[in-house]
Amino acid sequence: MTPTAPAAARPVPDYPQTLGHPRPLWMLFMTEFWERFAFYGMRWALTLYIVAEFFHGDQSGQGYASRTYGAYLALVYASAIFGGWVADRILGYQRSILLGAVVMGSGLFMVMVPNQQVFLAGLATVIVGNGLFKPNISSLVGQIYPVGDDRRDRGFTIFYMGINLGGFLAPLVTGWLASVITDTPLQQNYKVVFAATGIGMGICFIWFLLGKRQLQGVGVPPPERHEGKNLLAVIVGVLVAIPLVYLLMAQAGAVFIAWLLGLLFIGVAVMLVIEAVRHDRIQIHRVIAMLVLFAFNVLFWMFFEQAGSSFNFLAQNIVDRQMFGWEFPTGWFQSVNSAAILVFAPVVALAWAWSAKLRKEPSIPRKFGLGLIFNALGFLVLMYALKSLVGGDGLIPFWPLAACYVLQTIGELCLSPIGLSMVTKLAPIRVVGLAMGGWFLSTAIGNNLSGLLAGHISGETGMTVASALSGFSFSFELLVGAGIVLFLIAPLINRLMHGVK
Repeated sequence: MTPTAPAAARPVPDYPQTLGHPRPLWMLFMTEFWERFAFYGMRWALTLYIVAEFFHGDQSGQGYASRTYGAYLALVYASAIFGGWVADRILGYQRSILLGAVVMGSGLFMVMVPNQQVFLAGLATVIVGNGLFKPNISSLVGQIYPVGDDRRDRGFTIFYMGINLGGFLAPLVTGWLASVITDTPLQQNYKVVFAATGIGMGICFIWFLLGKRQLQGVGVPPPERHEGKNLLAVIVGVLVAIPLVYLLMAQAGAVFIAWLLGLLFIGVAVMLVIEAVRHDRIQIHRVIAMLVLFAFNVLFWMFFEQAGSSFNFLAQNIVDRQMFGWEFPTGWFQSVNSAAILVFAPVVALAWAWSAKLRKEPSIPRKFGLGLIFNALGFLVLMYALKSLVGGDGLIPFWPLAACYVLQTIGELCLSPIGLSMVTKLAPIRVVGLAMGGWFLSTAIGNNLSGLLAGHISGETGMTVASALSGFSFSFELLVGAGIVLFLIAPLINRLMHGVK
C-alpha cells in the first residue's frame, strides 16, 4: 500500500443515525450553512459595489465589474483543485477546512477597505481560503457513507439544502443591513455587508472546530504525516498564493484566466487518467465518463452564473421593482434561487426516490441534460419578457426574472448535487479530493466564461434591452442544444460508468 492509501481505505465508523442519515451529516450541514452565508452574503453586492465605489456609479463600469466578478468566481472554484490536493496529500480534510475558514474570514474583512488594490487583495484571500474549504467539506459528506450506500445521493441533496439555506438568508440579512445601518451612500453601507459575512465565517470556524469530533477520525491524515511541518508548509503556500491570485485578478484579466483554467483542467484530467490506469479498464472508463460530464458542467455554470452579473444589472436597471409602493431590493433577487431550492429540493429528492422504486429513475447523464434544459427555459422566459413585455418606461415586470431564477433552480437541482455525488462514486479512491477539485474547476471555467459573456452583454455603455435580448437568446440556444446532445449520448456515458447509478 502507498503512504496515502491508509487514509483512503479507513473503514467508515458505525455512526449514530439521525433522521435516517449519519449524525455528522447535520454538523457538516450547518458548517456549510455558515460558510455559504458568508459567501452569498457578499456575492450579491460585488458588482454593484465596484460600480458604485470605483466608477462613482457610472454604468460604463458594468463591463469591468462583470469581468472581475466572473474572474473572482472562477478562481474561487479553481482554487478548489489545489485545496483538494492539499487535503489528499498533505494536511487532511479536517485541518484544511479549519485553515480555509480562517483565511477566508480574513479576506472578507479586507474587502471592507475602500481601496481598489486592497479590495482585490481581499478577494484573492477569500479565493485561497475557499479553495481549502469548499472541496473538502463536500468530500467529507461522501466519506461518512459506506461504499454502495444508496442514501449518499439523498445525503448530498440534504447537504445542498444547507448550502442554500445560507444562500437564502444571507442576501436578505445583508441587504437589510445595507439599507438600515447608516444614512451614508450605499457603497459605504456595503462595508457593513462585508463585515457581517466575515462574522459569519468566524461562526463557521467555531462550529466545525467544536463538531469535528463527531467524524471519529474520518478526514484526518494518516499518523505518519508530520502535523506541524505540514501545517507550516501549507501556511507558507497560502502566503505565496494570495499575491499570485491578486496579480491574476488585477493584471492578467479574464481572458488570460480562461486560458490558464483550460490548461489547468487538462492537467487535472491527465492526473486523473494516470491514477485510473493504475487500477483497471473499468476505472479508466469511469474517469472518462466523469470528464465528459465535467464539460457539460462548464456550459451549465457559464449561463447560470449570470445571476451575480448581467441579472444583477437587469434587476437594477430594466426590471420594475415597485411593489405596492415599496421597492424590492436588487440584492434580494439573489435569495430567489436559494428559496426555490429549499422548496423544490425535497420534491426533486422524492421524485428520484419514487422513480427509483419504479425502476425509471433517470441516469446521471440524463439528470444533467434536464439541468441544462431547465436552465435554458429560464432564459426563454426572459426572452419573452424583453420582446413582448417592455413598458413605456423601458422596464419589464418583476415576475419574469423571478420565474427565470426558479426554472434555473430546478435545473441546478437536477445537476449540481448529483454531480457532487457522482464524483465520489466515479473517482479513484486515492484522489477523491483531487477529483472534487476537478469538478469545481469545471465550474470555475463556466463562471469565468459567464463574466466574459456578461461583460459583452453590458458593452461599453451598460446593459440595454436590445443587448440583454441578444445575449439571453444566445444563452437559450446553446443550452437547449447541449441538453439535447447529452440526452442522445447518455447511453454511451452509462456504459462507461459500468453500473454506477
